[in-house]
Amino acid sequence: MKKNIFTLALSAALLAATPMVVQAQAKAAAGTKVVAGSPSAIVLNSSTNILNTLEARRGEFTKNRASLQSFINSNFGILFDKDYSARLVLGKYGRGASNAEVSAFGDALMGSLMRRYGSALLDFNTKLQVRILSEKAVKDGQIVAVNAQYLRQGGAPVNVIYLFRKNGSQWKAFDVSFEGVSMVQTFRDQFAGPLQRKSIPAVTADLRAGKISASAD
Repeated sequence: MKKNIFTLALSAALLAATPMVVQAQAKAAAGTKVVAGSPSAIVLNSSTNILNTLEARRGEFTKNRASLQSFINSNFGILFDKDYSARLVLGKYGRGASNAEVSAFGDALMGSLMRRYGSALLDFNTKLQVRILSEKAVKDGQIVAVNAQYLRQGGAPVNVIYLFRKNGSQWKAFDVSFEGVSMVQTFRDQFAGPLQRKSIPAVTADLRAGKISASAD
């Protein structure tokens, strides 16, 4: 279940809104105001959309995993600042790398992640409730942290923190922390070894070929 929560949390940052079919349960905690277009609203709407789409298309996705992958890929990057996140993951190894190299690495990283965890979404109980606990601006308002909580039937609540930054005029997520563990830091640690031994294009090629894979376990 924890892996499933992580997948939903990450997917909520990756996927844009598509038509809602079923009413999922998403709300703000008492006293927390959610403004349209804000990072909190993005988390609520994206989480709700994923749960609604799963409920409406579960049979299709179960029979055709390519359809599930297409659902993920078709909306990839609209809400997630993939390139900025990729630069953070690369850290010192990304110094001097071209924008094209960083973007290609980000595509390969997120593609590997969704191939590994995307199917876990099918195991989800769509009665899950998503609640926004708080939204806080940090670094002089350049970054906004959204503290969300996923309420499970018969299970303890799971807290997830999303970090957003402005990309042009739109807020986009660039990191997700699950139970205190940052996605960016996890992957920075995981790929430090490969990046010490190989160039960014070589590591990107290995990700695409499945020789190495992103893991949040």
